[in-house]
Order: sequence, then structure tokens, then C-alpha cells
Amino acid sequence: MPYADNDGVSLYYETTDPAENPAGDADTVALVEGLGYGRWMWRWQRDRLAEEGYRVVVWDNRGTGDSDEPDGPYTVAEMAGDLEAVLDAAGVERAHVVGASMGGMIAQQYALDYDRAESLGLLCTSPGGDGAVPTPEETRARMFGVPEDADEREAIRYKMRPAMTDEFWADNDDLISDIVDWRLEGDASDAGREAQAAAVAGFDASDRLGEIEVPVLVAHGTADRVLPVGNADLLSEALPNARLAVFEDGSHLFFVEQADAVNDKLVEFLRHA
Repeated sequence: MPYADNDGVSLYYETTDPAENPAGDADTVALVEGLGYGRWMWRWQRDRLAEEGYRVVVWDNRGTGDSDEPDGPYTVAEMAGDLEAVLDAAGVERAHVVGASMGGMIAQQYALDYDRAESLGLLCTSPGGDGAVPTPEETRARMFGVPEDADEREAIRYKMRPAMTDEFWADNDDLISDIVDWRLEGDASDAGREAQAAAVAGFDASDRLGEIEVPVLVAHGTADRVLPVGNADLLSEALPNARLAVFEDGSHLFFVEQADAVNDKLVEFLRHA
């Protein structure tokens, strides 16, 4: 099992070679997951990107899955340093960095602090700071206030509910049950999740976005109840080389619910980045 080390923190990662010409000189895409989520989160993008000829790197953020869980609170800068350690251990000189939610914050910080980023894909994320559109209070209550009588599976469902549209939730009970299984197996512990949440709360790249000169795809769903779509406007307006892709009726997990459309847009972007 491959691990990278960042100042004593062990970070688990996996690589997927492109479906064709695996020994060739393929571009690398590094995928960075959101708050509390394990690397399972990218199962809808990982294989598609490999099919399109990319080498794909997925990893568990500190506090998640098979990576170490050092004492918190964490910072986004620390987790950007974790990504640098993973790419270095994987022998990656340049990478397209795609992050969702907290992962998008890590991607922004990574482009500011390090020089391996070829491009960024920022999905359902925020620049942070006082000007960002905050998570609605109703959503925060669901994410951090689980009923006392809920068992482990019920707690995950309760917290995850605002991240999906009502229609998808009603029509995909079997898939949601599978996601609960994956989350039980690979997500952060409560302590790891709280440590990551502190990193999100302290993140603010709003006054430095103009320094990110690599091509950026900003993608967001219009029905995002976790990080509202207004954050995509803030990012696309402040980043000097950004293009905006808005997905109608897309939830926070729009890259799961509308995976084919999101993957098409992402691959199109990567081909021209």
C-alpha cells in the first residue's frame, strides 16, 4: 500500500493508469475530496478519466480513511502540503488538480503555495472569507446536529441529506445505501471531521485569487444547499483564467447526481488546459 509522508503524517494514496498505453507519458489528474469524505467519493470520475487517457491519483486527506489522524484542528495549508507530499511520492511533476468542496479549497491553496498545478478544477467550493456566501443555517444544523437516537447509518443519512436533491434522494435508495456503506468504511472519524471543519472555517483565499494564473474550471450546481452557487460567481470573477460551468438543479454532490455531464465538461476542459 503506497503512503506519502508530510512531516510525520502518513497519507494513503492510489494511482490508476490510463486504460490505453499505461506505460506512456500521460497527464496526471489529482482528485481531492471534500470534508469528511474518503477517496470513494471520486468513483464516478476516476474510471472515466483513466478511460480518457489520464493517470489518476486519489488519496485520503489527513483524518480520513487510511491516512493518519493527527490531533486537530487542521488548516487548509497543511492539507495542501499533504497533497504536495502525495504528488512527490507518486513521482508526479505536474498535475491537473480537481477538488470538490473542501477539496476545492485545498486546490486553491495548493496553486498558491506550490508549482506543480497545471490547472485547477474547482467543484462546488468557495473562496472563503467574509465575502463568501455562507452555508445556510438549516444545512449546518443537519450537518452537525444529528438526533441523539440516530444509529450510525441513520446519522450519515441525516447529515448527507442536504447535499442531494429531493428527486435523487427519492429515486436512488439502493445507491444511497451503498454510499452509506462506503462512508462507514472510508470516511473520517468524528474527530477527524471536526479537525477538517476547522480548516474550512479558517480558509480565506479571496484576496489572493488573482495570483492563480493557471486555467481553472469553476463548476457548481444551482441547487447547492451546502455551498450556494453564488460562490462560483465569486471565484470565476476573481480568477484571471477561469471558465464557469453551471449545472441546472445540481446539488452539492452534483458530480455524483449528474456524473456523465460533469465528466464531459471536465474532460473537455482538461483537453484544452
